[in-house]
Amino acid sequence: MVQLLVTYMEMRGRPTGEPLPVPVESAAFALERLTAEQFLPLYRAVGEPLRWDQRLRMPADALDTFLRSPSTAVYVLRVDGLAVGLCEFDRVDTADIELTHFGLIPEMQGKRLGPYFLNGALRAVWDRAPDRVWLHTDEWDHAKAQETYRRAGFFVFDRKHEEVSE
Repeated sequence: MVQLLVTYMEMRGRPTGEPLPVPVESAAFALERLTAEQFLPLYRAVGEPLRWDQRLRMPADALDTFLRSPSTAVYVLRVDGLAVGLCEFDRVDTADIELTHFGLIPEMQGKRLGPYFLNGALRAVWDRAPDRVWLHTDEWDHAKAQETYRRAGFFVFDRKHEEVSE
């Protein structure tokens, strides 16, 4: 077991200003209903460098149920039709939506796709009129994660050390 500093962040209002422009001409994102078989390769490609394992530990039928649930929203970023990023929200049918996973495959990082994708996905989820959108991030996440979230409109509301398995 290892102690990680976990930072909890929240947004209390819709992103302001104009939507961010598409930084790569062939980039587009959409809400997609994926099966576990479709979801897991993208989850691995984005999450392995960040030690994501939550969805990998779920039995396939439980993951399929989660992905089909009306309370789950998964936005997929595609470049030239290839899935290169995911933004997963849980409890989108409530006033307290959690952004559970967000990221890009390593090859797409540094091209301004992350801020563009996050901004667009947040605007879409705010169309559901929640009271807040929140997330947690930790020391294993991308070095620019907290700054990206701050620029998107999130504020820190808690920090604590949590014990996780390596």
